[in-house]
Formats: sequence, C-alpha cells, structure tokens
Amino acid sequence: MNHPNSTLILLSIALTFFIIKVDASQPSIYDHLKSNGLPMGLFPKGINDYYVDPASGFFQINLTQPCNAKFENQLHYDFNVSGQLSFGKIGELSGVTQQELFLWFPVKGIRVDVPSSGLIYFDVGVVDKQFSLSLFENPRDCTAVDPDDHHDHDDDDHGSKVGGFEVL
Repeated sequence: MNHPNSTLILLSIALTFFIIKVDASQPSIYDHLKSNGLPMGLFPKGINDYYVDPASGFFQINLTQPCNAKFENQLHYDFNVSGQLSFGKIGELSGVTQQELFLWFPVKGIRVDVPSSGLIYFDVGVVDKQFSLSLFENPRDCTAVDPDDHHDHDDDDHGSKVGGFEVL
C-alpha cells in the first residue's frame, strides 16, 4: 500500500541528495586557484562565501572575521578580499597585507612566473617579495583578529595611515 506521506518523504530525501550533489560539484575557491596555476594555500582554510566571474577573472572572498595566517611572514586577510585571477597570477589584489619586521604592506598582486622554479612573488608596492612556493601548498588556519585592533584603520586622531605608515 502506497501512502501519500511516504511518497512525499522519499521525494524530499531524493531532492536533498540532488541539492547536495549539485553543491558539491561547484568548484571551490581553492579549485579556481589550482586551475589557474596557483597554490591552494594563498587563502586561509574554510572559505565558503566567494564569487568568481569566469569571464573576467574577478573574484571576491567574504570572511566572517578578519584573520592572520603565519607563513614566513604574517599575512592579514580583511573581511573582503578581491582581485583579478588569471593564469599564474592575481592582480589588483585588495584586502591582504603582509607584515615585514614591524610594518604592514598591502599586497597588490601575487604571481608565479615559472612553477618549476619553486618561487612565488608578492607585489608589496616598492618591491616584490619572493617566497618558496611550498609554503602555500595547503590552506592555513587563520587566527581571527578584532577589526578595530588592526594596523590599517584610519580612525586615530593623530593622522591617517597610508600603506601601513602614519601620515601626520
């Protein structure tokens, strides 16, 4: 005997599995990096809220909270990270800063010229910082930081900050 309720339950279960299957087939932001010849560890673990325009390469990542990840140097990721993704590079990058000694510099771009060289370059404006590509093989844990405590807020009364430097 076939009950209408059991048919509805079976249909709901089948639909749920279909939705999960469709969701699982969507490439992650890490898949987009990999397919563009970039290491998956450029962005922190657990990114689920992102957008990539396949035609233009524009992407935006939305984090629930700004965070820091430790490589050779410290990297800071803002709430929103965006840029232009193309093969072997990310251009027009915003929302990522790198600590060098006691100063923070905005990372404007990232590139891998020759993958076999084992090197990756971060454009921090005045110079390109060179790192071992192996540092970025896997996404890292990212420690949440209070957005009000970070280095590049312009809300102090003494001056404004430009590129991590205070202008009085």
